[in-house]
Amino acid sequence: MPFHTNCAGVSRRDCLQLGLGAFLGGGLLTALRARGVAAEAVNKPEARAKACILIWLDGGPTHFEMFDPKPNAPEEYRGEFKAIPTAVPGVQFSEHMTKLAKGLDKFAMIRSIRHDQGNHGAGNHYMMTGAPPRIPVGCGAFVSFHPSMGSVVASEKGAPVGLPAYFSLPSMTRSGGSNFLGAKYAPFVVGDDPNSRGFKVRDVAIPEGLTGERFDDRAGVRSDVDTLKRVMDKAAADPAVALDEHYKQAYDLMNSKEAQAAFDIAREPNKTRDRYARNGFGQRLLLARRLVEAGVPFVTVNDGGWDHHSDLFGALRNRLPAWDQSVSALITDLEERGMLDSTLVIALGEFGRTPKISTLSGQTKPGRDHWANAMSVLFAGGGTPGGAVIGATDKNGFAAVDRVLSPENFVSTVYTKLGIDPGKILYNQQGRPAHIVSEPTPIKELM
Repeated sequence: MPFHTNCAGVSRRDCLQLGLGAFLGGGLLTALRARGVAAEAVNKPEARAKACILIWLDGGPTHFEMFDPKPNAPEEYRGEFKAIPTAVPGVQFSEHMTKLAKGLDKFAMIRSIRHDQGNHGAGNHYMMTGAPPRIPVGCGAFVSFHPSMGSVVASEKGAPVGLPAYFSLPSMTRSGGSNFLGAKYAPFVVGDDPNSRGFKVRDVAIPEGLTGERFDDRAGVRSDVDTLKRVMDKAAADPAVALDEHYKQAYDLMNSKEAQAAFDIAREPNKTRDRYARNGFGQRLLLARRLVEAGVPFVTVNDGGWDHHSDLFGALRNRLPAWDQSVSALITDLEERGMLDSTLVIALGEFGRTPKISTLSGQTKPGRDHWANAMSVLFAGGGTPGGAVIGATDKNGFAAVDRVLSPENFVSTVYTKLGIDPGKILYNQQGRPAHIVSEPTPIKELM
């Protein structure tokens, strides 16, 4: 039966065609689900991208010392680094962003996202899910009030047989979980360092001494013995269900030639590995590219250590050149392989840093503190216009003042580019509806 829509998604005529039986027999929930299906059929965007590599800078990266320098601000604001020109006339990056500055024509920068969550737990949740925390959240908290982008994408798009649809390297972010979507859509974490000699993903390769036949026999025995009735549904609230999901993922990985090939980073030429930088971060980006090539739709590279309350300038002098090289290499490599148009590459953290340089009690080396009024986000791929710079902060970097955007706008853009309607309604185990994004408006300049 075709649905005839108005601006609300379903017309009065369609409601009548659905019939009162939906309310009297299946109940209101059934009718709401039917309405959701109709709206999705109409509103589902065309997918431009097939996959996303999310580079998460845990701790809150400074926008001043990376992508939004303020060379004309007073000394106590502008910091120690100089500003350099980029491939886009009139746009400047910080002096240690040399390769990305030259390659700005391949990606876009957002300079005007802001929110009101100034601690790590809440800021992470907001940017990772597009949903503000419901209650106050402490800085050290791991928060899960809503499914993360990776889990939503995994549930909507799936992955080839033998591969999880969502990976996180080398750890899960604070709010990177699946919440009510269940353990099946939680990230598969690869904690091993791909830069180490003889890199091998633990618990993925079949143990030595077991032939394929013996391994299958043992799996069969486990299946026969495990007759425990799962009284809960697929929610992560039941540890036994979660264990089943993780066991199945590991078993599928052990038996997947495609998965084994994707993890075999040693197949990459030395020149390519050098290009990404021979460190844990660079090689994880390379591994992320290999996973996307194998069909994985969402990979998070969780890059920690960006909470620079002190020694900001000394730490970044050492860190930024290699980070710049690795991220630039990923974007360029994807472009050369013809994959950039189908792969999103995004780099951000939970917020930016304070405009005024600070020295915490007992610290002698200056830093910057948490600041949610301004932040910078790198956005590439999936048809994103290269060279676009969206929004601006004021002259001293205090706040986003032009084209002010929200975490909801950012997350909606990611979903839309991946062919997922950000206005879609999900249902938890109790049948309660939850919008994927409460304000599903993507950033038009990136579309």
